[in-house]
Amino acid sequence: MKPSILITFDSLKRATSGLFFFERSLGDELIEQSTHRFTLYGYVRRTAIHTFKKISGTVTISLLHKIFFPKYNQFDLVHFTNQYCKLNPNRVQAKKVLTIHDMNPVHEKNRSPQRYDKYLKRLGGYIDACDRVVVISNFVARDVIEHYPQAADKLSVIYNGADKLILPENHTPAYQPARKFLFTIGSLAAKKNFHVLPALLKDNDYELIIAGKITGYQEKILEEAAKYNCVDRVIIPGLISDEDKAWYYKNCEAFMFPSIAEGFGLPVIEAMHFGKPVFLSKHTSLPEVGGDAAWYFDSFEPESMQATFSKGLEEYVSQDKSAAIMKHAEKFDWKKTAQQYLDLYAECLGMPGDSGNLI
Repeated sequence: MKPSILITFDSLKRATSGLFFFERSLGDELIEQSTHRFTLYGYVRRTAIHTFKKISGTVTISLLHKIFFPKYNQFDLVHFTNQYCKLNPNRVQAKKVLTIHDMNPVHEKNRSPQRYDKYLKRLGGYIDACDRVVVISNFVARDVIEHYPQAADKLSVIYNGADKLILPENHTPAYQPARKFLFTIGSLAAKKNFHVLPALLKDNDYELIIAGKITGYQEKILEEAAKYNCVDRVIIPGLISDEDKAWYYKNCEAFMFPSIAEGFGLPVIEAMHFGKPVFLSKHTSLPEVGGDAAWYFDSFEPESMQATFSKGLEEYVSQDKSAAIMKHAEKFDWKKTAQQYLDLYAECLGMPGDSGNLI
């Protein structure tokens, strides 16, 4: 009889975050590759029970599970796919794996001391309750070990994959720019640091498209755009479809990602799949993900950013970097990621793995 595994997919609500795409893409590959080894079940919202057509079954998320989880001992292993999971690991009797995507509050420093202590205590309790902990970059691994040294012996790094988006033939986005443009995507939050980007529109005719869930941070972006007299060239379309996203990746002059708090940075690799130059901050995990196939802002001072951008575009063209950038993106593959998780499940359950060691 194959071991039964419950995987939490509690972020499959709306495509507004990296966690949504992580759970959807990883779930598809885990189900595809696991049929001969495990029986997989999903812990999902009622509205998402049909997301995975080939899954063996689902357990619907309930607020009552905070008090008691009726199926607490019915699975051999439970994988909690993010550190904010609705199901508390202490409510389950099974082998347990936890994926931690980031410790951004450590870097953002925008919580009260009481909320910060509560955050650290909650995450520490989850870590202590689990048999193995996965992080999605070595940067996050260092954060975890610094704050929870007891986790070092059960920690593994498994990089995310990145979807290679397909652009339908003759697709036209809802907003089609009239001129050359720069592109970025992500929820409009201060940690994304998007407000530094309008400075790159100085002394040129580019547009800047910032796609993602709109918040009050939009005003900060537009305030900066006003300083450079380019408000009419900063386009904030809100949430966009995968098809529009692919169109923007394929047609942009460059992809910009100046985030100051990032556990991985999936959009970076998505843009690289199209061979585009990407310009990143040097903060958190981004240098690890972009490697030597990206360009980095030494600071967010306008003149410094403009110099980096100008030099990077010149190098991209003169050195014909597109092929090398696409080759770098190929390293981040969901099939490989899923295989590593399946081998980790097998290891936890005392079974032989199928394919070598974890990263």
